Amino acid sequence: MSDGTPSHLPLDWIAAALRRERTRAGLSLSELAKRAGIAKSTLSQLEAAGGNPSMETLWALAVALGVPFSALVEPPAPMVQVIRAGEGPSVRSDRSSYVATLLSASPPGARRDIYAVDLEPGTVRASDPHIPGTVEHIVVSAGRVTAGPEGEQVELGVGDYMAYRGDVPHRYEALEPGTKFVLIMQHV
Repeated sequence: MSDGTPSHLPLDWIAAALRRERTRAGLSLSELAKRAGIAKSTLSQLEAAGGNPSMETLWALAVALGVPFSALVEPPAPMVQVIRAGEGPSVRSDRSSYVATLLSASPPGARRDIYAVDLEPGTVRASDPHIPGTVEHIVVSAGRVTAGPEGEQVELGVGDYMAYRGDVPHRYEALEPGTKFVLIMQHV
């Protein structure tokens, strides 16, 4: 896009992944929608490659399915993969300036995802708990951010690293414009 905003995820990736994971879990549309706390019509529209899903909707579906978030948004990857800065499958929050770009999803047998995150001051990205056993790792590459579980946030600057439980409510808040960090989600 001309304003530098990352493009939306191709809806056909999300639709295929939702159908695949819902079928794998043996859930009906109604049951998955109920577990995720979304309308059945919203889920039906997403599985038909319609709508414009927010990060919160996709996280809720991933948690309800018991799969990493990346299982719903990552396209099939070639053997050699390069994602240039500002490109890649990105999802933005409806509640903050948080934009996460998936860099690498867990390959079979591994359970980790890697994201490049851009976050601007003025809003807080409050995250619901992810699947049980999730641990998040952050390395700040630009700016400053407070991050971590509710009530345990820590201020981090360029080069700082932090790990914390991602299966409890947690949050991120940029303290400087242009804040960027790498987020590694480890699913145990």
